[in-house]
Amino acid sequence: MQLIHSTARFRPYLSASGGWGSARSVMNILWREQAWRHAPATLFQLNKPKGVACVSCAWAKPAHPLALEFCENGAKATAWELTALRTAPDFFARHTLTELRGWSDHALEQHGRLTHPLRYDARDDRYRPTSWAQAYKEIGAELRRLAPDEVVFYASGRASLEASFMYQLLARAYGTNNLPDSSNMCHESTSVGLQESIGVPVGTVTLDDFEHTDCIFFFGQNVGSNSPRMLHPLQAARKRQVPVITFNPLRERGLERFVNPQSPVEMLGPASTVISTQYHQVAIGGDIAAITGMAKALLEMDRQAQAEQRQPVLDHDFIAQHTEGFEAFIAQVERQPWAVLESRSGLSRGAMEAAATVYARSERVMLVYGMGMTQHRHGVENVQMLVNFLLLRGNIGKPGAGICPVRGHSNVQGQRTVGITEDPAKVPKDKIEALFSFKVPERMGRATVDTCEGILDGSVKGFIGLGGNFLRAIPDTSRMEPAWSQLQLNVQVATKLNRSHLLPGTHMWLLPCLGHLEMDRQNGQEQVYSTEDSTGFVHAWKGTRKPAGEHLQSEVAIIAGIAQATLDGQARIPWAQWQGDYAQIRAAIAQVYPQIFHDMETRMWMPGGFHRPLPVRQREWPTESGKAQFVTPQTLDENDDVPGTADNRHVIQLMTIRSNDQFNTTIYGYDDRFRGVKGTRSVVFLNRNDIVRLGFAPGDWIMLRTAVEPEVLREAGPLQILAYDIPEGCAAGYYPECNALVPLWHHAERSKVPAAKSVPVTLHAAPRQPREREVPGSDQVV
Repeated sequence: MQLIHSTARFRPYLSASGGWGSARSVMNILWREQAWRHAPATLFQLNKPKGVACVSCAWAKPAHPLALEFCENGAKATAWELTALRTAPDFFARHTLTELRGWSDHALEQHGRLTHPLRYDARDDRYRPTSWAQAYKEIGAELRRLAPDEVVFYASGRASLEASFMYQLLARAYGTNNLPDSSNMCHESTSVGLQESIGVPVGTVTLDDFEHTDCIFFFGQNVGSNSPRMLHPLQAARKRQVPVITFNPLRERGLERFVNPQSPVEMLGPASTVISTQYHQVAIGGDIAAITGMAKALLEMDRQAQAEQRQPVLDHDFIAQHTEGFEAFIAQVERQPWAVLESRSGLSRGAMEAAATVYARSERVMLVYGMGMTQHRHGVENVQMLVNFLLLRGNIGKPGAGICPVRGHSNVQGQRTVGITEDPAKVPKDKIEALFSFKVPERMGRATVDTCEGILDGSVKGFIGLGGNFLRAIPDTSRMEPAWSQLQLNVQVATKLNRSHLLPGTHMWLLPCLGHLEMDRQNGQEQVYSTEDSTGFVHAWKGTRKPAGEHLQSEVAIIAGIAQATLDGQARIPWAQWQGDYAQIRAAIAQVYPQIFHDMETRMWMPGGFHRPLPVRQREWPTESGKAQFVTPQTLDENDDVPGTADNRHVIQLMTIRSNDQFNTTIYGYDDRFRGVKGTRSVVFLNRNDIVRLGFAPGDWIMLRTAVEPEVLREAGPLQILAYDIPEGCAAGYYPECNALVPLWHHAERSKVPAAKSVPVTLHAAPRQPREREVPGSDQVV
């Protein structure tokens, strides 16, 4: 039985990441999901050449894997998918959707795998089983009734390259570029920022660079919870005495200490590897100021070195030959007083100088970052400041150096590579039109924020979701949920039940698909999939487990079924042939994207996969000028909705966070081991000084309210206050529960990524302390 709104049990976690804590967590979920029979064998195959792709994060798959090439989160995701629990039609005969909306996110997914295609029956508010043929026929009929730009085709990031390529063709052949995806909610700031700065929308680092680097910087990325397999190359780097310098508001255990669960010596002994050699708890929204401070320190070191006729600190030859915009950037840095940089960053001058000193002594520097940088109002500028910092010493385009955005879902980068984008200018439309005999729509499509705006104003009438839990992942949920119910068409492809399936609209289908770990046989032949990882390598893999039910279909088959029922031969796309042989899909991908995917059928089986071409690694810059760009930020304030003045000291900047017991919107349990929280997610982490000065005490129950647009009440809670090691003026609360506090318009400029890492909020006493009560049938207490 899980606890929601229970009194928090808090005890600081003193152990390292990994170790026995990780091992126990894996064993617990295997037991809970009744997955002992099949999951262990699958775990041994995860992320191996000719093995199975992990259904969790997109971290790189090595050419020479460890014996156990999976992490705690990968094991949880595996058990979650291979669970013995089922959500069959008899479940929906017992429960209405109105009743199920009272269940928690955890309870919905915990019930098990969906087994049959379902259609919503408004007469008794229940899902009822249907046939695949009938579902496709009716969905196709509804799509033909709607105008193409009234329909959105959303992709969650889990779909393979094959399914993603088909999906974007379906949308465009239907007549729309409405192709939002989970990148719009996380790393679109990366795609925009890196494209402008260095000419490519992806990172430049590969796993090999970890072996050659002599310094690593981390910004806004929690490796211990979000990509734990990275801890292995990090540990190897630390054993070579490579310094790791971290900037993050919270002290995350994975960036502090690590015990390798695969090392008997480490597991049986008291020692652990120190990961961060410097840990700077930058204030929320203070990254631009912190990087500016380090750049200022480097300039002072460079001037002193030249005055003393020593080797310069900056790489002036690289800057002159390979960059533009240096003078304007340096002038901006020079104008910033140290007192302002200290105030905005939350760090001392000494801290910024210490980090800059190590950087100046290092020849090959990598910079790793996550959504702590991208999900701000000026998230694009955050990314470009990271590039500026690397360019100062020529740290792009040489081994052991570069920029490394850490993507989330397993193929979120890959699906963009094969055309999941709302921007028709980013796809090779001439090749698509020549091969498939339809015209690619010219009108810009809707990204995630645009989709939400369209649902609110009624211009979006149909939604097809290829995986994910869109309704929980988006911002402004208290406004979005009522509008969601007004959709005329809602089609959800999923493995488990979630919140997005419970507000059906007029016509609703829930289509259960195969999991990535399950065998996919078409025409009696086992099919192969491919994905692209965070470092730009493409890998082949195939599922090995028996499907959770005989009525499940693959994502490829579902897309083909909808396409054939909707398009009625309007395009020259061989949907049925592709469904029967996924190699034919890959052949088409190679025709549309020959530079990346030539000889794909052979190269994708190489150990470690094949790398997409990245001219930046050879210092060739596909920008308009042919050079890398120093981009001068226009402000030090990453989030300027509420000015940081004395009159606004009651306003706290909130960042949404994930526990180590969740993956994206999937909640595996109510413990956050690394942060010492047990049994609940209904907490807010605050600095003790802020708690006292605002008139509260640790343990008090409060409501959080958004401190902008007061005419719209945005509220989350009741939440219990936990005194925590976080900078003053900052707070943290769990995603997706705090999404209701994020206004839809509160997004990164130009990339439209919801600015969930800095939301201005105020604290208010809860009207009453919540009481625990059981929700019938949901196996939970709220």
